[in-house]
Amino acid sequence: MAVNDSVNILNSAYLAVEYIDSFLPDNPLQQPFKNAWNYMLDNYTKFQIATWGSLIVHEVSYFLLCVPGFVFQFIPYMQKYKIQQDKPETWEKQWKCFKTLLFNHFCIQLPLICGTYYFTEYFNIPYGWEEMPRWYVLVAQCFGCAVIEDAWHYFLHRLLHHKRIYKYIHKVHHEFVSPFGMQAEYAHPLETLILGAGFFIGIVVFCNHVVLLWAWVICRLMETIDVHSGYDVPLNPLHLVPFYAGARFHDFHHMNFIGNYASTFTWWDRIFGTDSQFIAFKEKEKKQQLIMKK
Repeated sequence: MAVNDSVNILNSAYLAVEYIDSFLPDNPLQQPFKNAWNYMLDNYTKFQIATWGSLIVHEVSYFLLCVPGFVFQFIPYMQKYKIQQDKPETWEKQWKCFKTLLFNHFCIQLPLICGTYYFTEYFNIPYGWEEMPRWYVLVAQCFGCAVIEDAWHYFLHRLLHHKRIYKYIHKVHHEFVSPFGMQAEYAHPLETLILGAGFFIGIVVFCNHVVLLWAWVICRLMETIDVHSGYDVPLNPLHLVPFYAGARFHDFHHMNFIGNYASTFTWWDRIFGTDSQFIAFKEKEKKQQLIMKK
């Protein structure tokens, strides 16, 4: 009975969103996107789309999303939003990070991306425009992927902090006490595989079109680069996501080395009390601000 009730609620919610969507104005970008998508299907094989298309989406998204944080370091006005103001970025650290990223992207992640085509073939994942899910379905699927990845990340990330294995794997990611956006995927190759596995679980559960692969890549990169940015910028649209952790939450993890293990949301840390030091730190900051105002 409970299962039927849940299905009915989901169906009702889907119909409600579909009804609201019918009143929204047409998206002016939809037709150009459709034309570009069909051009891609007509001129490239599924293997090329799944492999090289996925690589391009990942690389372009990653480095474009890193641009704002990179530019902020040269704008004096933005320095008031930097979380650890006493630890500015350096060219040496950024160059070291960039070289490691290139190795991870092309020697670790690219071989995994090469399996994308075989995944879509095995599960008969469609590529066509007509089979593409509506925008609100994609949003819901990406949120579902984020919930799954967040759970995987919390428990495996916490395990990587165990004193017996921390120095062998996860310590690489913590070389930067004050993180910056490009450092989001700076990690030991084993960590890239271990924590990266959480990305694919949601895909296996939800994927009904190849476009979800790319939408979820963009969403995941947007989140992880934001929390590693080192800047807590006001009016950040990601803060509208319920229970979103944000840059201050993860920046404290890099500064403190323990606690705040989740990647996207705050609930796992709250349930297991691994955010206690962060909460105490925020309370101390509030008291200091009140004293300064007096």
